Amino acid sequence: MQPSDVPETVTLDELDYQLITALQLAPRADWQRIGAALGVDGSTAARRWNRLYRSGHAWLSCLPAQLAIPSVVLAVIEVDCVAGRLPEVAAGLAGDVNIVTLEHVTGARDLLIQAAFADHAQLARYLSFRLGMLPGVAASRTQIAVTVHIEGSRWRLDRLTESARQALTEGRPSGDTKRKLTGEDLDVMRILSDDPRQPAVRIAERLGLSPTTVRRRLDRLDADRSIVYRAEVARYVSGFPISVSLWGTLPPGDLGRVVSRLSGMRETRFCATLSGTANLLLVVWLRSVPEIAAFEARLGAQVPELTIIDRSVALWVMKLGGHLLDPLGRNLRSVPLNFWSDPVSDAAEGELLARLRQAGG
Repeated sequence: MQPSDVPETVTLDELDYQLITALQLAPRADWQRIGAALGVDGSTAARRWNRLYRSGHAWLSCLPAQLAIPSVVLAVIEVDCVAGRLPEVAAGLAGDVNIVTLEHVTGARDLLIQAAFADHAQLARYLSFRLGMLPGVAASRTQIAVTVHIEGSRWRLDRLTESARQALTEGRPSGDTKRKLTGEDLDVMRILSDDPRQPAVRIAERLGLSPTTVRRRLDRLDADRSIVYRAEVARYVSGFPISVSLWGTLPPGDLGRVVSRLSGMRETRFCATLSGTANLLLVVWLRSVPEIAAFEARLGAQVPELTIIDRSVALWVMKLGGHLLDPLGRNLRSVPLNFWSDPVSDAAEGELLARLRQAGG
């Protein structure tokens, strides 16, 4: 199931916001359980979700949890475009399976990318043979996320009562093992990313496995916290339509204390330690542009160790968590992440190596 090709504008009511919050807490819970937590029947909850999803105003995505641990290389890439070529460059990059987030932003770069790679060699191939050769790209700068401390799956609308939250989270595993994913696990995630609520029977049919095997793998992925789910909402109806990326410098010894404070802030969407001079990237969702200055003032008061040295406001979040979005932040379609494979860059590198071998002969 895909959202409408031309998303409609809808007005969300309180039950819609509660439903999205419920799916942020329990993305694969059955509709009866979700409805019970919201005080409605399961069919009403399912009907509401289908309306939100088909109009592009809410959707689910899933990502390997290794995006948040060192075994995967997460790169933050700034791209400068040739004048007048930004739309062409953005369209060319949007479908890349390595790119998690793609934004058209203000400030000292045109596009801001978060992309995941299996290792540093694959990142180098992508920068040289894909991004570096793309028509319309004038320059790029790359930093590596040394550690991702906070990512989008933790962000909440927070529209539920405590009793409703407990009803949805009761019995969920509390561990945080994040074991290494196998090829079979990644196959399940690839299919699941099309629709994270699809039943195990459908996944089994597409993979040629038994439903029991798929259920066992899904249960293990959930228990090991090897998979993270996101229930997203179009930002123009989220109450937090402004996305701001803040680059800062932080003494290494203050990292733990500062990250703890940042994670407690309602606005924090993403926080990572970077490899460059600006060693911290913070992405926050705010209610308005004038709130940027107020947030930075509050940040300075609560986290005086952090010095903000640059900032960008997203003009258009074109891709978020592997989903392509329209200018209002409505979901258009998914692009399943496949960061462990990059055939375009691999082929280009292979051609170069072949030429080098011939030259040496």
